[in-house]
Amino acid sequence: MDAIAQLALYEADALLAIAAATDAAGIEAVRIQFLGKKQGRLKDLQALLGQVTPEERPVLGKKFNEVKDRVTAVVEERQATLAQPAAIVDGVDVTLPGTPFSMGHRHPISQTIEEFKSIMVRLGFDPVDGPEIEDEFHNFEALNIPLDHPARDPRDNFYLATAERTFGGPLLMRSQTSTVQIRVMQNTQPPVRIVSIGRVYRPDEMDDTHSCMFHQMEGLMVDKHVTMADLKTVLRLFAQAYLGKDVVIRFRPSFFPFTEPSVEVDMKWGDRWLEIGGAGMVDPNVLKAVGYNPDEVSGFAFGLGVERFCMRRHNNTDIRQFYASDVRFLSQF
Repeated sequence: MDAIAQLALYEADALLAIAAATDAAGIEAVRIQFLGKKQGRLKDLQALLGQVTPEERPVLGKKFNEVKDRVTAVVEERQATLAQPAAIVDGVDVTLPGTPFSMGHRHPISQTIEEFKSIMVRLGFDPVDGPEIEDEFHNFEALNIPLDHPARDPRDNFYLATAERTFGGPLLMRSQTSTVQIRVMQNTQPPVRIVSIGRVYRPDEMDDTHSCMFHQMEGLMVDKHVTMADLKTVLRLFAQAYLGKDVVIRFRPSFFPFTEPSVEVDMKWGDRWLEIGGAGMVDPNVLKAVGYNPDEVSGFAFGLGVERFCMRRHNNTDIRQFYASDVRFLSQF
């Protein structure tokens, strides 16, 4: 092999070895191997200069210096790269500790809803869902709320302005989850044991315990020989399961068009009573509206405010905090 070919092979081997070096010690070993003055392949190549004719010596000497300079430059560049504190790629130090992601968690109301479902499933009730936009039949008529009832006043409901023109009849944002029990009973024969949890809408004045949008859990049980005692037992068991054995609840006589008799349900919170929902025995007219025979079956229904239970559990006295999107508040749950 002539001298020019040996120089080309030297350069190729050196470049491969430089690229394979992964740390400072490795590139130093490569430098000694290919550029060392006392030993190594460069010294062997220098010996070739004394073996050529005087006429060939200038050409070979020039080629030798060019190869040496190129290998030296590549070695120095690799040394500088490996001497840095870490591999820097596009200006980013990939060895620095990463910025940890701030992991979110479920909203306290969502947590409460899931726990409500879990408790009610253990009590034998099946969770169901229904639409938030309702027609007047399901929101009023089937619930024994006639056309002239004050509960249907447009000032007390969120009617959709374009619904009648678009759908041929008034539609509104549901004011109660009782609409779901109508839909279930229309398609299910007794026995029925269901709960529906979701948003409801009422134009209430916002304060520490009221909101124009809140969550309600609707419960329904229809079977033979269902009594008010069954209703009170279920509500007490539920309240104790969520709030603890020491919770105190009471039932006050009331009136709802879709239950008879009807009760308001309150719970003790410190030195005051807080209303948490309404309940009662399903009115026979409601049973008739869905095709049930009130002489054969009876049932109870209840609607409980999810937010108020959550407030009581976490000792939060203002319902508005749940929807203020204040991370400082929500991060506590």
